[in-house]
Amino acid sequence: MVGSNAARTRTRSIVSHTCEGGGYANKMPSSFVEAGGDFLIASPELCFAQFSPSLTVGQLVQLGFELCGTYALRPGAPALNRDEPLTSAAKLSAYLQKFTNIPGHKKAQRAAHYVIDGSASPMETLLAMLLTLPYAMGGYGIPSPQLNFKVDVPPSKRNRADRASCVCDLCWPEHKLCLEYDSARYHLDPVQQESDARRRNILATLGYTVITVSPRQLLDSGAFNRLAHQVAGYMGKRLRYSDPKFTHTHLAVRSELFSDNPAPLET
Repeated sequence: MVGSNAARTRTRSIVSHTCEGGGYANKMPSSFVEAGGDFLIASPELCFAQFSPSLTVGQLVQLGFELCGTYALRPGAPALNRDEPLTSAAKLSAYLQKFTNIPGHKKAQRAAHYVIDGSASPMETLLAMLLTLPYAMGGYGIPSPQLNFKVDVPPSKRNRADRASCVCDLCWPEHKLCLEYDSARYHLDPVQQESDARRRNILATLGYTVITVSPRQLLDSGAFNRLAHQVAGYMGKRLRYSDPKFTHTHLAVRSELFSDNPAPLET
């Protein structure tokens, strides 16, 4: 977004739009971020909304997890880590409530409802989405976990732990249940393996049940179905979907979501 026609430029990757007097930016100040050199770029919230016409609801949820997480996808390469999320699920929803005339608004608003803050990797996103999306979208309708949740070790048990806290990939604190994604990136690292084992032992000491999810479990729909039933069982919840309709929907959303993650075993 530039302030005059004289400042416009057009390349294969960038199209400039003129906003003389800052009219559009003034009307939607939370939609833009200063990029330097008198340029404005779309805010994460506007970016999410702009993708709505071209993505499915599931893909929009997946994008929302990335924007609200601490990783960034790259074509044909492992995701990058970033220090802080670009936005939050609450900010996405608040933005969409404020600006309702954006194309694809209803789809974006629906997708934002299922976004969870704090994912640290594409595989954590897929795991959380497949478990928590409603049956109608191909998920198992399990209550949303807290992602990368920090469990503090109380002082009374510090003598049995080598750390003051443990971070869980997916955690339901009220059920003392944790899911840990066993990333293939660290699978062969003996130092990481030992640290993970100690962390799981500490969580067990604190009364948490820790379920480890392998890449193969995530990739295999049958194995994942058994995992979903195990997770629901620990919560005292019974899964009540109707087959074969649910299975067809679940396989369809899997195909849709994994299409942007062709090599999950390496992530």
